[in-house]
Parts: sequence; C-alpha cells; structure tokens
Amino acid sequence: MKFRIVTVLCVLILGGCDVTVGDDEAINTFPEPDRPVSEIGSNQFSTEDARDSRGEAQKVMDLAEIGPGMTVADIGAGDGYYTVRLAPRVGNKGRVLAQDIDGDALMRLGRRVEREGLRNISIRKGQPDDPMLPANSFDRIFMVHMYHEIQQPYAFLWNMWPSLREGGQVIVVDVDRPTDQHGIDPLLLSCEFRRVGYELVEFKAAPELSGYYAQFKAAANRPEPKDIKPCRTDEIELD
Repeated sequence: MKFRIVTVLCVLILGGCDVTVGDDEAINTFPEPDRPVSEIGSNQFSTEDARDSRGEAQKVMDLAEIGPGMTVADIGAGDGYYTVRLAPRVGNKGRVLAQDIDGDALMRLGRRVEREGLRNISIRKGQPDDPMLPANSFDRIFMVHMYHEIQQPYAFLWNMWPSLREGGQVIVVDVDRPTDQHGIDPLLLSCEFRRVGYELVEFKAAPELSGYYAQFKAAANRPEPKDIKPCRTDEIELD
C-alpha cells in the first residue's frame, strides 16, 4: 500500500497535507482542451435513493470487477455516494481514497465516514489539474459524472497516469452530450485519454446509469506534455 491512511482532521485542515502543484504550471505546460468545459455544479448528481433504486453503484462496481482487497480512488467524491459503497465492497483488507477539490464536500464526507464507522477510507484534497494520487497505488480509479468539469483534462490525466498499479484501470461514467452541458461525447473522451497515454479497454452504452460506461488502462508509454495535441471534435474517432 503506497499511501498512508491519514486522519480526516489532517486531510481537511491542511488541505491534503502534501498539495504542491498549482494551476499555473498546468496552463504553462499542457495544452488547453479544444472544447468547452462544464461549470462545476452540484456534487450530488441525483439523490442517493434514486441512484440506488436503479442499482447504479452496484452495476458500476460489477462492471469494474471491484472485489475484496482492492485499492480504489474515487475522484470527485463529493458527499461520498460511491465512496461509502466501495468501502464494504473492498473489505477490511482493501482501501478507498476519496478525493475532491471542494473542501466543504470533503468536510461533509469526513463526518459521514466517521458516523458510519468506515475505517478503510482516507480523504484527500486534490488540485484542479492534479488529483494528487500516490504513484503505483490503485487497482481502479473512479471518475463518475465529473470528467466534463475538469478544466485542465490533459494535465489531470497525465498526472493521474502513474498512480495506476500494473493492471489498474480508470472507470468513467458520463453522459453523451456537449461538454458545456455536463457531459462528453464518448468519442472525444476516448481521444483525450488516448492522447495522454491511455488505452480504451471497454465501452458500454448504459441508460440505466444515466449515460455510458468506459474503462481505460495505462498504455506502455506516457507522452511528454509538450507532445500532447488536443483533440478536435471534427477529428475524433473511437479506438
């Protein structure tokens, strides 16, 4: 296990304890996305009861093959819909790291974790251009209904790449609609991941998830930031 389980108090008061990368570096080094970015909206995509009524989390975890002992990062965790459902799924020998850039959401999640007595969860504040994940640590990284809000997607994905373990994969759930309307065309999603050094493993249209399911793995090599070319919507194609 590469990351230490820090206390909620340390994470929330110190903002993650080890945040060092800022937006200026990403803007100066990585290309801007050649498409709009959604404004950050509510971190509650839908009510938890409504999501559970259609079995959303269970279906996503089944597709991602989440099992005991795995280490999972929940990016854009918000109030913790996936975080608290991943915790029992990975069990006492597994770990869940909940990450968000919203300190208020992390505070609420910290109280929830304590209230529900979930001891295999840690919480970390990330940066808009960097999820701040420790290297070689995760079997799965969840990005559910949040990718379209990342303002520096090429920097974010590039910084996330080293955190996957061998065989680790990134799970994206999103909606096929314009990126300024809280969704992203799956062809564009695949292109952006590919440009930063990922390969598409699985894609599934999933109306029951209010969108689609995509799964990526790290490719053999990660390009240098200067070599990354932004995807254009008139050029994209699915692998």
